[in-house]
Amino acid sequence: MSRLDAQPRASRYFGGQPPKWWRGAAKGERGGGVRGLLELVRPERGVRGRLVLAVVAGVLASGAAVGLLATSAWLITEAAAQPPVLVLLVAIVAVRAFGVGRGVFRYVERLAAHDAAYRVLGATRSRVTGRLEELAPAGLGGVRSGDLLARLLLDVDAVLDLWLRVVLPLLVASVTAVATVGLLVVLLPAAGVAVAVAVGIACIVVPWVTARSARRAEEAIAGDRGEVAASATETLLTAADVVAFGATEAVLASFTAADARLAAAERRSAWSAGLGSALLVLCVGGASVAGLVLGSRADISGPVFAVLVLTPLALADALGGIPATAQIAIRVKASLTRVQELLNAPTPVLEPDAPSELPVGRDLVISHLNAGYDNRPVLRDVGLTVAAGSRVVVTGPSGSGKSTLAAVLLRFLEPTAGEVALGGVRLSDLRGDDVRSVIGLLTQESHVFDTSIRENLLLAKPGASDLKLWRALYQARLGGFVESLPDGLDTMVGEHGARLSGGERQRLAFARLMLANHEVLVLDEPTEHLDEETASRLLHDLFAAAGRRTVVLLTHRPELAPHTTQPALILP
Repeated sequence: MSRLDAQPRASRYFGGQPPKWWRGAAKGERGGGVRGLLELVRPERGVRGRLVLAVVAGVLASGAAVGLLATSAWLITEAAAQPPVLVLLVAIVAVRAFGVGRGVFRYVERLAAHDAAYRVLGATRSRVTGRLEELAPAGLGGVRSGDLLARLLLDVDAVLDLWLRVVLPLLVASVTAVATVGLLVVLLPAAGVAVAVAVGIACIVVPWVTARSARRAEEAIAGDRGEVAASATETLLTAADVVAFGATEAVLASFTAADARLAAAERRSAWSAGLGSALLVLCVGGASVAGLVLGSRADISGPVFAVLVLTPLALADALGGIPATAQIAIRVKASLTRVQELLNAPTPVLEPDAPSELPVGRDLVISHLNAGYDNRPVLRDVGLTVAAGSRVVVTGPSGSGKSTLAAVLLRFLEPTAGEVALGGVRLSDLRGDDVRSVIGLLTQESHVFDTSIRENLLLAKPGASDLKLWRALYQARLGGFVESLPDGLDTMVGEHGARLSGGERQRLAFARLMLANHEVLVLDEPTEHLDEETASRLLHDLFAAAGRRTVVLLTHRPELAPHTTQPALILP
């Protein structure tokens, strides 16, 4: 596992000084609340202008809709009296202008709003991805893979809903409603006040009622969606084992139950949305009736009366999304809170403020090492010295801490006590990327991507020549096999390397490790899923290919290891 780019992670994602929430999270400081969520989704300076343009265009589009209906009402009523055409000419031009302008401004609004929202989404996803890189793998041990994927994709997508379906519609509706009420107050103060009351109910009471009825459902949707994603992912990944052990019905029943909970929450949410829409129609209709009643008692002309009655109906377009914004805001908060939980997780390894340079020596010395997860100790008082170029076997049953030791050696996990030194320098004094440029890891489930053999190898060293790729393959004793394939290096390996055998997948992962040119190799149960003969042959080849490199083998089957008759360390 190679980190070839030693540039600080935060600067890669922010292009400079990281924001305060990032610096706090990187130090393990826990934060939250509305302020933390706003910091998470805040737009960059260059995006704010697009958001302002979207609001202005949205107000003009909604204003054009109101103006179109009001002008049309006046024009039709006035035209019924058959006045001179010159009297109607301004209104006719205005109707055309409002009709065309509404479409143009709406297009500009959608273009600017979506452009800005997707830019904010991209920046937010980069922030989250960068933080996950800080946490992985030790800091994410308690999160199921499917749920993690749901948080990274579906929950982060809530940024779009926040800007496109909550913030912008609220601003546009508020400005349009105030302007419309102002127009009606000028025509007939009593009617303007009545419409203002209706608008207040539509903007305050209706969203409150909608949110009140949907709160529990909206808060549950994000979590239930993550549960469904996690169940689906785990079911697909373990399908073969589930079928082999006859657990199909139980697994499907669990998935069906999770899906049923999500569907029930979405139905409750849809019912609340319908309730909000109905209440909004009543508000708009009530405003129109109020204009009808008050206008009929006032001393006003027919065209003005028509404007008072019909103009409130135009607010249905501007206020139509208000009830939904209350629901969406709850769902957005729940989704972003799930993302924030990840960001606020304590960092398993802290980078030194003044990192030391990589030492020349490659000896590893482990002294009184204690390590674990969530205050649960796994390794206790472990001591081991690994001379440069030596072969060491660490053995112990499952759960004894072999993988935890590998995580400490790779600086994925901080020891709770004791220390590990490389060449006489403590690992805690070195940058993680520098440590991983020297120490490489091959696990029992090293990931093979659904692409070609060439692309899988180039992950370790982008731009490497074919000669170097073939050399790595032959070092891993896989060159002959790849050369016999019709497409050679361009052979597709399938999802998770499905077109390769278990031994071939491990050899490909080891070739990738060799290509990265690590000087210390940590092999964590590399033969876990292989039969004894294949496992023994693979280990023999791996040790031979390592050459003068240091090899630390972590296994519960030490008898398969070549060149070593007794394990150097036995974990309880």
